[in-house]
Amino acid sequence: MPETTLRVGGYAPPDSSHSSALAVFADAVERLTEGRIAVDVMGNVLDLGRPAVALLDMVETGELDLCYFSTSYLGKQVPELNVLETPFLFDGLDQAHAALDGDLGAALTVASEAATPYAVLGYWDNGFRHFTNRLREVRVPGDVAGMTVRLQPNELHEAMIEAWGGVPVPVELSRGIKMIQDGEVDAQENPLANTVAYGVNDVHSYATMTAHLYGARGIYAHPGSLSALAVDDQEVVRRAVAEAIAHQRGAAADKELEYRTLMTGQGVAFVDLSTDERGRFIEAVSDVVERARATFGTHLYDLVPSGT
Repeated sequence: MPETTLRVGGYAPPDSSHSSALAVFADAVERLTEGRIAVDVMGNVLDLGRPAVALLDMVETGELDLCYFSTSYLGKQVPELNVLETPFLFDGLDQAHAALDGDLGAALTVASEAATPYAVLGYWDNGFRHFTNRLREVRVPGDVAGMTVRLQPNELHEAMIEAWGGVPVPVELSRGIKMIQDGEVDAQENPLANTVAYGVNDVHSYATMTAHLYGARGIYAHPGSLSALAVDDQEVVRRAVAEAIAHQRGAAADKELEYRTLMTGQGVAFVDLSTDERGRFIEAVSDVVERARATFGTHLYDLVPSGT
């Protein structure tokens, strides 16, 4: 019989890279402790009829010991995290991962732990966000003009869509999915994994591979749960998180290719932007980026390693 059980949770379907990473974490903890610590996985809080944001409350109260969650939702509590919400911050996944595993990630962890009730154990990714809609092909910012766009609640995201001429509709995930499905909004921006997981591919006919934002998901733990463990077991948890991060990042990259193939087969029309076309999206948000740098501090942006 295990001596201790850790409870972990997420908000993604069973076949997602996030759910499989929770399974990797659970297996690693149980393997490294030879069964002394068991892990109870709640894969998708949405299946319980609760909103995704309930996970953070559950970790804060100790109902859960650990969860992953989009850093975007903590931007008001931890202003430094909004650096990650800056449009076109990273050139690719290698650069993003180097930043999160390096000095930038360390600085964001310090800031997050000072401003929230969570211990931050690392970051995995939700890939690059792309633009999908039900109305028309989008190749330049002008094509977005007048579209209503569901967003995560984040001021930088809203400013970006406004700069492209769209109308931002920032709402929580559960409500956002319903609005998209019901046609109450015209568009959304998400990694392909989320687009498929939330059924957006069934109602949107156009996808533009803008890669305009990188989605980071922090791994948040209840500090009391960690401190209650022996020091060696705390290290086991961190080793297991590292295994889960490595797995999730690789699986997420593979999944994007899989989801694109699936969506193409469903008749979704993909637009791969030329360098010039993507440059027009970047130029349109240049003022947004400059305001972000002035607001959140150039010192944090200086921690982003050079792209490859």
